[in-house]
Amino acid sequence: MKKILLATLLAGSVLTSCNMDLAPVGELDNTTAVQTVQDCRLMRNGLYSGLRSMHSGGYLSYPEIQMDLFHGMINNGNRYGEWSNGLLTPGTSQFASFWGGMYSAINTANFLLEKIPEVTANTTDTIGRCQLKQYEGEARFARAYFYFWLADHFCPVYSETTAGQNVGLPMVTKYYPTGDRSLYPGRSTLKETFDFIQSEMNTAYNLLAEYELLFPKEGPKQNNPYLSTTAIKAIQARVALVKGDYQTAYEAATSIINDESETFSLTTIKDYETLWYDDKGTEVIFRPFMSNTELGSASGAPYRSNGNTSDYIPTTDILDLYGDGDIRWYAFIDPQYLVIEGEEVPAYTFNKFPGNEALWTTSENNFVNMPKAIRLSEVYLIAAEAAAYLNKNQESTYYLNELRVNRIEGYDTETGTMSGELLKKAIREERLKELIGEGFRMSDLRRWNLGFKRNPKHTEVDGLDKYIVKIGSDLSYPAGDHRFVWPIPTSEMENNPQLAGQQNSGY
Repeated sequence: MKKILLATLLAGSVLTSCNMDLAPVGELDNTTAVQTVQDCRLMRNGLYSGLRSMHSGGYLSYPEIQMDLFHGMINNGNRYGEWSNGLLTPGTSQFASFWGGMYSAINTANFLLEKIPEVTANTTDTIGRCQLKQYEGEARFARAYFYFWLADHFCPVYSETTAGQNVGLPMVTKYYPTGDRSLYPGRSTLKETFDFIQSEMNTAYNLLAEYELLFPKEGPKQNNPYLSTTAIKAIQARVALVKGDYQTAYEAATSIINDESETFSLTTIKDYETLWYDDKGTEVIFRPFMSNTELGSASGAPYRSNGNTSDYIPTTDILDLYGDGDIRWYAFIDPQYLVIEGEEVPAYTFNKFPGNEALWTTSENNFVNMPKAIRLSEVYLIAAEAAAYLNKNQESTYYLNELRVNRIEGYDTETGTMSGELLKKAIREERLKELIGEGFRMSDLRRWNLGFKRNPKHTEVDGLDKYIVKIGSDLSYPAGDHRFVWPIPTSEMENNPQLAGQQNSGY
């Protein structure tokens, strides 16, 4: 696994990448390769490769396995062991891969954004100039989104009162390769990091709005492989929720839900399993392109295999969340006989990423599914949570119930309006049931300032406990535990002198 560091990116070529989850986008002559609209289009494809990959594989599974959702099986070969057992250090190899993969993608966006004005100046046809505006909007959004993902994992929780003092990210907004380590950036403040993210997303939205006005998308808008103003607004709502900016989150989420011109709708109970098996549905707002020749990583790999084994299974507490008639139980949980040390062991496995047969490259399941970067169900959950914190209890209950009626057979919405901690707890449980496995759990727990303790017992199957890895089976993180913030990789700290004294607390 190739480690890519911010320091090496600044010293080297634009289009390096790591193979963990962000796919390489090629090698170019930095001065001559991007001269036409077509050249910009090809580089833009590289950004979509990054957007596709960051919604699959380890970007989803590592932060989930780190939390309270899954137990390791004794035959898992210690895969994800450091994460599951709470033994994370700055030297844990995946941190360098995540950090480097994101900064590599940011570097690609920087390069493209510097080339677009040059190409625009030499482009006379109207359509070409409009396409360049689209590419600029996509690149600005992608860069901001990559920074947001980094901030949500490697930086402290955002608070308006402390954001100006807390450390953010090293911000690189120009393509300027250099071997002079004195020019490598230190960490900005968290406020500066998020101000940049929000400003870039606003600019991206306006550029795509201008493009969509001239070239409106015909037909259904769901499962769009390209960014749209709706996708940007939905992710802006996600960013605002993470910041605790509930008014902005509420307004953005509800504007999508209430927009009659949109063709999105919550996937029905009847079609919900198809959403995951065939990657089809009415609620996916942005689904980066994937085919069996252009794959992301296997999101289902830690939980399923073709040999009737599983590295990680859901805890009993997760299984108990799903009540009678909840379609998510049938879509996500699969009873199997697992082969463990030569024995057949009954267990409930996690099957949210069952593998789409259209993406197989051989006759065997590769457990790859198309990435669902943002779905309408998450937008409903954002609206419900933001409304609860704004004391809009009736509206919050409404959005929560709208989701539940499309997930739970026979769900009764005539239960009255919830409020206070009862309402917030219900929303938190619904987020977990809906978004489990998609990489949100660490972000959610840390912004709610909640800790966790895994229940080590598996009461659903007699005798299953002896097949669970004992270390970490009852792992707990208290609220505010330093491991809710990932460390800056050791190799990055060693290569960038400006980061001296800027490691995250506890490492």
